[in-house]
Amino acid sequence: MKIAKEFRWEMGHRLSFHKGKCVNLHGHSYKLLVEFEGSLDENGMLMDYYDVKTAVAPIIEKLDHAFMVHEKDTEVINALSSINSNFVTVPYQPTAENICHYFLDKIKGAGLPGNIKSIKVKVFETETTYAEDEIKL
Repeated sequence: MKIAKEFRWEMGHRLSFHKGKCVNLHGHSYKLLVEFEGSLDENGMLMDYYDVKTAVAPIIEKLDHAFMVHEKDTEVINALSSINSNFVTVPYQPTAENICHYFLDKIKGAGLPGNIKSIKVKVFETETTYAEDEIKL
């Protein structure tokens, strides 16, 4: 059995290695589709949607209207710090693919029920582009 829930947030980033426009500071209206797979519990549920929201919403809240920045991008970190702006540092470039891994890691550690066997996330950076990954538990 599978269930899924969608989340949305606004976030900025830049890809300091990029040879095109993405080297610039910019942002996206992101969408996350998180899917859980496993067996039903004694009540006939895989996981209550309330519990899905409880697990994922704090992750979204931390990123919403923030800037995700690679920890080695000191120019941007210093600029954001100087204007007291909200940012989240990560040990990798904030690509859509790496943002997938970010979510999988955070959701996996959110105290999920034991009947959950896999988590799949799809991160939409735009309406027409996304990255997707899955972990088995």
